[in-house]
Amino acid sequence: MPENTHKPPKPPSLEEVKRRRKPVRNVNVEHVRQLTRMEQLALAVTERVGTMGFFFLIATWTALWLGWNTLAPKHLRFDPPTAFVLWLFISNLIQILLMPLLMVGQNVLSRHAELRAESDYEVNLKTEHEVEVILHHLEYQNHLLEKIARKLGAEEDTNAPGT
Repeated sequence: MPENTHKPPKPPSLEEVKRRRKPVRNVNVEHVRQLTRMEQLALAVTERVGTMGFFFLIATWTALWLGWNTLAPKHLRFDPPTAFVLWLFISNLIQILLMPLLMVGQNVLSRHAELRAESDYEVNLKTEHEVEVILHHLEYQNHLLEKIARKLGAEEDTNAPGT
């Protein structure tokens, strides 16, 4: 049986690993704390306007408006059916007001996504380091087991992984 002279250094203890570990950031809390009132408003509008409920609200409003001004008796119509000037004006106002708010909301969501990606990267680095520590522990334990086996006179298993 070949003598293994390579002795791996003793791995760090769990307490040492915990002491070196930085706490995990809660990027959701960080993100909310950084928002200004205007960004909170833009985010709230973006979250509500970007739903199917809002789409159905606008689609229903448009269908009712156009249907009323096309099919209702002439004396009850309030927007001329061929041009729908009032409907176009109101629709354009809604679009003009919502577009910048949606863009700001998208920027805020993008910043939040970047913070989450940074946090994921940090967690991955920590995990990688801790896996290395675990592998170091396994290597050290394997060395100790080989040493014990040699003292007991056990034969080396040539089919074992790593031999």
